Formats: sequence, C-alpha cells, structure tokens
Amino acid sequence: MSTFSSAESLLLISLDCDTSATRTTHAISGDPQSDHNLLARTCAGDEAAFAEIVARYRNPLTNYIHRLLNDYDTAIDLAQETFVRLYGARDRYHTGYAFSTYIYRIATNLAISEMRKRRRRKLVSFASIFKSKEDHDAREFDPPDERPLADSELIGREQQQAVRRAIASLPANYRVPIVLRDIEELSYEEISNMLAVSEGTIKSRISRARGLLRQKLHGYL
Repeated sequence: MSTFSSAESLLLISLDCDTSATRTTHAISGDPQSDHNLLARTCAGDEAAFAEIVARYRNPLTNYIHRLLNDYDTAIDLAQETFVRLYGARDRYHTGYAFSTYIYRIATNLAISEMRKRRRRKLVSFASIFKSKEDHDAREFDPPDERPLADSELIGREQQQAVRRAIASLPANYRVPIVLRDIEELSYEEISNMLAVSEGTIKSRISRARGLLRQKLHGYL
C-alpha cells in the first residue's frame, strides 16, 4: 500500500487487522477448492462446497460490514444475508468476474441499504430531540468498561472507538470506498467495478474521505 499520513496510519492500526484473509486469492486454475469451483459444485448440489465458501468468507465479510456500520450484531445478520443472496443467485454468477468482488458487492449493497434505512429512521424520529435532556443523555450514554487498563491499552482503545465513530459518521459514498481501499486493500479498479463508479470518482471520494477523517481525528494524531 502507498505511504499514509498519520490519519490513515491510525486508521489502519486502530481497526486492526485480521482483514488480510479478505485479500487471499483462492481462484487458482484447476484448483477444486477455488472459489469458482466451489460455487460450480454448489450449483451441482454439493452442500459441502457452499459450506466451505461460508467458512472462508464469513469472518472477513462480518468484519467488513462492521467497519461500514459500526454495529457488530447487524454486521453478523447482513453477512448471513449475503450468503443467502449468493446462494439464491448461484446460477447467475459469471466466472468472468472475481468471486471476491462479486460477494463483496452483495455485502456492500446490503450495507448501503441499511445505511439508508437508518437515515430514514433518523428523519422519522426527529421529534425525539424535544424530549428531556435526561432522556436524551440516557439513550446516548455508553457505559465504559470498568476493568482497570494500562494507560497504553486505554489510549489504544479510545483511538479505536474514535476511528470507528469517525468512519461511521462519513456519508455512505465516502465511507464505502475508503473502507474498501484503506482497510480491505482493494485496488481502485476493483472498487470502481464493485460500485459501478469511475476510477476518477472513486479516487476523489477517497481523497475527500481521508480529509474528513483527518479533521475528525485531529485530537488523536
């Protein structure tokens, strides 16, 4: 990956990562365990082949959606729905596409739909701002973990929470590309294909997203 500013480096460090698994390429020509062949076997009725796809992508997809939504429970549900959609459309898959791009596109669309639903819910519940301050504080309060932590661990945890909040606050058209690029490490071309947006637009949105994150994370740099 290219050299990052302190904001991008913090982004990568804080969000960890076990995401290297998401970039593993399994589609080796002639390999019966390649993603393509596993899906072909699934279409032929091999349930064990589909179970292998689920085992291979479940954690990476859950982590990816979690980073988009900052909501782990919903991420688990949407990852499961991704596999349901994949299985339902298994006969329509075109081997000319990278399988990882295909399955991440399904997950991305589900995550974006969830973002839109949440935005609509926020508009519908706008009247709640007129409730008492005490009620509002009670809803917004996030009880801290009372276990003693070393200073360095506490700082790291605060940074991680700050980064997650910062990403979750980005508009979807900025949030999705920057997570795909700086966390999932997809190329601009892959992101362009996945989101059906030109590479130039993708680069512009990622640049804008990085700028917004620098502003939001200024106190942690």
